[in-house]
Amino acid sequence: MTRSLRLKKNADRRIKAGHLWLYSNEIDIAETPLKGFQAGEQVIIEEANGRAIGLAYVNPNSLICARVVSRDPSMRLDRSLLVHRLKQALALREQLFKEPYYRLVHGEADLLPGLVIDRFGDVLVLQLNTFGMEAVKDELLDALDKVISPACVVLRNDTSGRRQEGLEQQVEVVKGSLPEQVLLRENGVTFAAAVLDGQKTGWFYDHRVNRAWLNQHVAGKRVLDLFSYVGGWGVQAAANGASEVLCVDASERALERVAENAALNGLHEQVAIGQGDAFEVLSALRAEGEKFDVVVLDPPAFIKKRKDIPNGERAYGKLNREAMRLLGRDGLLLSASCSMHLAPERLTDVVRGAIRHQDRQGQIVYQGHQGPDHPVHPAIPETSYLKALGVRVFRD
Repeated sequence: MTRSLRLKKNADRRIKAGHLWLYSNEIDIAETPLKGFQAGEQVIIEEANGRAIGLAYVNPNSLICARVVSRDPSMRLDRSLLVHRLKQALALREQLFKEPYYRLVHGEADLLPGLVIDRFGDVLVLQLNTFGMEAVKDELLDALDKVISPACVVLRNDTSGRRQEGLEQQVEVVKGSLPEQVLLRENGVTFAAAVLDGQKTGWFYDHRVNRAWLNQHVAGKRVLDLFSYVGGWGVQAAANGASEVLCVDASERALERVAENAALNGLHEQVAIGQGDAFEVLSALRAEGEKFDVVVLDPPAFIKKRKDIPNGERAYGKLNREAMRLLGRDGLLLSASCSMHLAPERLTDVVRGAIRHQDRQGQIVYQGHQGPDHPVHPAIPETSYLKALGVRVFRD
């Protein structure tokens, strides 16, 4: 029998508006003590008056203590519901993309809270970030076999979300054999994804649309790709006619993969690599008198929590200022942020401040977002996180 978790009076407003998260301070612990539940247990969510309003799974030791998986209290998060949700997710991606390279499941936005799945053809890479998803791992793998029948499934269960939940960290191949190279195609360019030891699932599909925009403006240009990772921006720029590309990253292994991805596309002569801290590299390039037509800034999240906002905004400001110093008289800056806590208008403020600091003029010619395989749930602002600005920076 499924037990109930009761909310305090008026604590149901966000859930009724469509959000899927419940916080520990919203629970009526006198009626339903949180500590009486097991992490991952499925529960019926009740209003303060006892009316059932949905099904969720619980982690009593987390600030987000429950995540709703259905508005129907009679449902269960089982193989049947997982098959249904996966079919819904797959139908969207198949409408959007001709090739099977995309984010298949984007957590809460696909009504599968705590689950991320990236698809690389016949290889699926999963992140089970919550106890609730970990508890149905076998049913999930079964459901994936029914819906997609992948040749290989990798669990990248080494995420910060799992650490916060108190789950074990591990990476393992749970179905099939991993090919020597796991390939994907994005905007017509081929890449090898680092699915076992790269960042996240080994690739970032979320910038696909923003890269496609930039690709239209790089022909014959000299491009600097900072925080390049495995070359998503830089190699695509070279493939679209950039005369020279310099990819910079702190990770030696990531830069080795830049070189591999450039070679995969016959672009090794156009793509150079440079290892080092981004700020130090910017200073060194400036000292050497280097200039670029296009600079791409796609840093990791400088703001991971609300308390990081002041320091993070200062870091974004410094990065944009120093990058602009390397632009020629009429250059293009692609400035991005994956920090959910940095509002889009604040990134605009950061860029504006950097332009004025350089006593230059700027025009925002492109405003980008995460791609459609990373849908935004309209009731969950946390599912909207990626921002990208294309900025023309010039002198009067």
